[in-house]
Amino acid sequence: MALLARRSALWQALRAHTADRDGACRLAAAGSCTRRYLLPPAARRSGPAAAAARRYSSEPKDDLRVRYLDGEDDGIVVVGINRPKAKNAISKNLVKMMFEAVEDIKKNNKVRSVILCSLAPGIFCAGADLKERAKMHQSEVGPFVSKARALITELGNLPVPTIAAIDGAALGGGLEMALACDIRIASNTAKMGLVETKLAIIPGAGGTQRLPRVIGVSLAKELIFAARVVDGTEAYRLGLVSNSVEQNKSGDAAYLQALQLAREINPQGPIAIRMAKLAINQGIEVDLSTGLAIEEACYAQVIPTKDRLEGLAAFKEKRRPHYKGE
Repeated sequence: MALLARRSALWQALRAHTADRDGACRLAAAGSCTRRYLLPPAARRSGPAAAAARRYSSEPKDDLRVRYLDGEDDGIVVVGINRPKAKNAISKNLVKMMFEAVEDIKKNNKVRSVILCSLAPGIFCAGADLKERAKMHQSEVGPFVSKARALITELGNLPVPTIAAIDGAALGGGLEMALACDIRIASNTAKMGLVETKLAIIPGAGGTQRLPRVIGVSLAKELIFAARVVDGTEAYRLGLVSNSVEQNKSGDAAYLQALQLAREINPQGPIAIRMAKLAINQGIEVDLSTGLAIEEACYAQVIPTKDRLEGLAAFKEKRRPHYKGE
């Protein structure tokens, strides 16, 4: 009975997912999907020039910059945190802007993948904005942490692949944001850790739950209990990141590696990618039998798509498929 109930709940979720996708198609056709905080064309460059172009002032309206790439990279969205004076710390304004960005991405059926990165050199995100936190009344702290937790949950629930490019320190809530992403890529010089116990608190935005699922319970306890910080090389050894790359002179090696990965994902069937993510994310939380039922249900969603037929035709004709997410 429990298995049947879980399968029923899954089918309901899949129908809702499909309805959301269809609704997004209509919104996109109507031109109502907004693109806020766009970076200028100069930022599309790579290398040192790109690193310089990605650095901006720390005005509140510039705390977050979202760039929808075009041309051959159409479908890739780069979400850049930009609070260099505050080490990209998580503030009320940043949470608000990230919520808006995530909502825009969810509504846009053209998005194939998302890269979360920093526009500030040498830092990914230093966690909560403790200066702002110190000014909060005790009654405000709980609701703010809950909102930050909800944001990170929404980031984790995006239906498309998300890649965290960690080119600097990712501490506390900064690492929790990265843990919510599907894939993490770090430079070898990046620093990562859930350091909340140093402040006599615990990770409050999913760290106690996501870190054990990524590296295992014992190692997660060791890192959290000791408030230990590891570099990119050690993070790769622990399985905290899937790739560690040598940092370059412009300080954006992880970002460039993440962009390369997004370009590998881009040509694949977008509905298939979304269904694969759904199957993995839901299946990993249940027993194998239920997981196989989830996979079957997700597979059923790709059978009637035009993309599947296009894939078969392209294979037969020995050409590159052109998927439209339909």
